[in-house]
Amino acid sequence: MPSFEPNKCHLQELLIYFFNLKKSTAEAHRLLVEAYGEAALSERSCEWFQKLRTVNLTSETERSGRSKVYEDAELEALLNEDSCQTQKELALTF
Repeated sequence: MPSFEPNKCHLQELLIYFFNLKKSTAEAHRLLVEAYGEAALSERSCEWFQKLRTVNLTSETERSGRSKVYEDAELEALLNEDSCQTQKELALTF
């Protein structure tokens, strides 16, 4: 039977799952070791998920920085009409 080797991304997603189950760092680490043995993250690596307690995971992530500024009013109007247009579609419109 082939064994599954988890990658770091997979393990971090599991940590988010354990966070949602309100598990402590130690509990989450124990569960990872139980399931993946040597391939599990170290307990120290699991500590980053405690920082999730200060982040609101239910809201959409907003990018920081200044808002978009368009120098062309016609371009801005097209984007306001349909913001999903590709650059190629916008170029063909002009």
